[in-house]
Amino acid sequence: MKMNKAIVAVAAFSCYALSAVAQKSATVQTVIKAEDEFAKLSARKGMKDAFLAVADPEGIIFKPDAVKITDFYGKIDKQPGNMTWQPKYARTSANGDLAFTAGPYVYQNGNTEDDKVYGDYVSLWRMDAASGKLKLLMNLGIQHPQTNKAQLVDIKEPDSTHQVAASKDPFNPKKIIMDNDQQFNQGLKISTVGAYKEFFTTEGHLYFPGFEPLVGTDKTLQFVANQAIQISGETLSAGRASSNDLAYSYGRARILKGNIVSNYNYVRVWEMDAKHRWNIILEIFSAIENE
Repeated sequence: MKMNKAIVAVAAFSCYALSAVAQKSATVQTVIKAEDEFAKLSARKGMKDAFLAVADPEGIIFKPDAVKITDFYGKIDKQPGNMTWQPKYARTSANGDLAFTAGPYVYQNGNTEDDKVYGDYVSLWRMDAASGKLKLLMNLGIQHPQTNKAQLVDIKEPDSTHQVAASKDPFNPKKIIMDNDQQFNQGLKISTVGAYKEFFTTEGHLYFPGFEPLVGTDKTLQFVANQAIQISGETLSAGRASSNDLAYSYGRARILKGNIVSNYNYVRVWEMDAKHRWNIILEIFSAIENE
């Protein structure tokens, strides 16, 4: 199956200088620290105050439509229960202005083991220019049964050799990621397995409700084949690090399995490879009620 992914890669590449530019050095431990402080604040003051304290001004959550974190948590009473979580998967852009973490969580609203809910979360962070701190741009999660299997830790520093010069056009970076996301969605209509084979990286993580995280292309392809699902997606928005090595997109998806159609929000994290092609390194589907 030909998806002309190279065309998008060439278009993206033609917009930038080939040489890397000097940027402020970044370390993935910065986002790990931000996530840990977020978790500690949640344990100390509750989820509502924690979300309001770390939210990016444009930060969103899905309830089920995308809504600003500040709008949602600013209007509700203190959220019951408590949640603990731990980052196991993390990346940051070469200049540190875009990063993500993901990992297992436990939510408990009661005193017994039966009151616990298990799953995995994904947090996307963006650097706030005014404060010089990472702020929460997106947060969502999935539920799945409790597991005793330890998750592999996949935390790596950014590769500055993949960095390319920033675009002088403020609209072009978003457009290129939107184009890639739309092309992936178009590919899903042709062949679910073929699209993932073309766009998913060997280190990619797939988070799907009801299942433990799937890591790598082989497990992802096996999953979508075994589930016999058909996916149609609608791209809503996207963004990219100024170092042009990490990006994100999000939208709505309808998944058909047999005669059952289910609706989801999705978030994808993209990484540029050595050949200046954008690949998906993380995808999460968050279930919403059927329309």
